[in-house]
Amino acid sequence: MTKFNSVMKKAVTLGMALTMVMGMVGCGQSAYVDTFKSAKIDDEEVAMSAVTYFTKGVYVNYAAEAENPDKTYFYVFYGDGSGSIDDGVTGTQMYFEYEVGYDDVTFHIGSVDPIDDVFTVKEFKDGKVVGAFSDGLELVFEQVEDADADTFNAVNYVNGKNGDDFVYTDANGWQVKYNPDVIQVNQAGPITTFVYTGDCAGTCMITATYTVDNKGKEAIKAIGDAWGSDTNYSESIFPGTEDVTSYYAAMPVSDDSNSGLHCSALGRDYMDGALTFEFTVTNSGDDAIDIPVSDALSAIIDSIEFDQK
Repeated sequence: MTKFNSVMKKAVTLGMALTMVMGMVGCGQSAYVDTFKSAKIDDEEVAMSAVTYFTKGVYVNYAAEAENPDKTYFYVFYGDGSGSIDDGVTGTQMYFEYEVGYDDVTFHIGSVDPIDDVFTVKEFKDGKVVGAFSDGLELVFEQVEDADADTFNAVNYVNGKNGDDFVYTDANGWQVKYNPDVIQVNQAGPITTFVYTGDCAGTCMITATYTVDNKGKEAIKAIGDAWGSDTNYSESIFPGTEDVTSYYAAMPVSDDSNSGLHCSALGRDYMDGALTFEFTVTNSGDDAIDIPVSDALSAIIDSIEFDQK
């Protein structure tokens, strides 16, 4: 064989090899990473790079042998060599870092004393990565096309698919459920609002506030005093607890029956301060409109749960 023909044969063979690697990737995927492995073509070492099996995004993980998998377990890849394992049923999360090899991915699972586990890839096509960890169970990683890695919430994703209420979890250790079809959640610092977006006569919302300026009783008194001297105050047990005192305030009934505005608030001692929930409701006088509003807002408070008492 002439030297020219030998070079041409190597070039064609290398091109075919790279085409095969590219064919494994599919549209929209990054083909290569900075990890290289050599292959022999006519006894000559040729550098070839590894495939990037996971791009930034969310992948649902399930057993390959499952006929109708639940699809509630997710790997979220942040695009910087790290991610989290999110359980859409329990709401738990576990941090991981990972490294891509030629035909495997090494996961370092956990932020403290991480556990190393190697996922060996058997097949990669159509947005699915098939392989197994060290236990041998064949698994599928399937990319979730409509999920954003930066904002993904596994519980709400699963609940949304099942038609269930979403869960709002606050950084201060409490959570509630809400209907995303009629409630919009806005969060900024110590204040979270749950705004009713369905048919209503005016503003209908709950404003949740954590403050360290007062304890529960004083915080509710400050809210109620702004409504006037006839504000009604009372005490009971705070929802979601068995023995925590709830402080309640209700706006006095206005002589202006056309306004329909009614405000109330409840609060409790919480951590180093107070946690309060202020209701602002505009009634229309039509039960067909007002009752769904009341039900949606009441359901939020009725569902409250606390990590800290």
